[in-house]
This record gives sequence, structure tokens and C-alpha cells, in this order.
Amino acid sequence: MSKTNLTAKQVKELSKNPYIKLVNDHYISYTEDFLKKLVYEMEENNKTSRQVFNECGIDTNIIGEHRAACVAYKWRKRYSKTGDIKDTRPGNSGATLKRELSDKEKLERAEAKIKLLEAENELLKKNEMIELGLLKDIKSISNLK
Repeated sequence: MSKTNLTAKQVKELSKNPYIKLVNDHYISYTEDFLKKLVYEMEENNKTSRQVFNECGIDTNIIGEHRAACVAYKWRKRYSKTGDIKDTRPGNSGATLKRELSDKEKLERAEAKIKLLEAENELLKKNEMIELGLLKDIKSISNLK
């Protein structure tokens, strides 16, 4: 996300581009086709992010060269790690689910929450013992369970 907001006119112009999935005043989401093209052109043809953006009709003067470079860096890095260009945010966005969780998913979440609460309780017990002066050195804290 950029610190520079886009104007309504810029948003309107960018939204007409087939390589842009979603755009508002502070956010641009690109299509998978564009991201594949961006990575391919930069890796195989040694083009700059600016060249690829401009060839695809996305004016780097509007979005900013820094934003274009950051997008290119992010997706090249992801491609080098996973070998694929896939936006994982829709499944991991932290947004509220619009569907009912399965019993297995509910159980997994409950188990994770229990584990977190158990760790929190241990931490609070250790903190209380430190405050009471029962524990004095780090080694006794790490060995305590």
C-alpha cells in the first residue's frame, strides 16, 4: 500500500486497464495475467518494472515508480520461493468468513486457542513468581514448567 493517494481521475483511468483487478484511492490489485507477465518479462527479457508497466498501459507516472518497483520485487520474490504466481490473500486476509466453518475447522481453531491460552497462563505464572521473588535467574524460569 502506498502512502500516496490516487485522485478520483487517476482511479477512473486505472480501472479501465484490463490488467488491473481492483483500484481505489490507496490500493491497486493486479490481475494474475499481469503479474505473470511482469515476472516473466523481468526474468527472461531483463526488462525493468517501469518498462513492463508502461507496455501494459499502466502509467508509472500515475502509480509512482516506487510502487511499481515494490510490486515487481514482491512478486519476483514470491515466484522465486514458490515457483508460482498466486495471490493468497483471499483465503488468508483475516476478514470474516462468509461461510460456516466445518466441524474440523472449528476443532482446529479451538485447539489452537487452547494452546495459546495455556502458554499465556504459563507466562502469567512465571511473571507472578518473579514478582514474588521466588524466581531470580533466567535459567530457573526457562526450566520451570
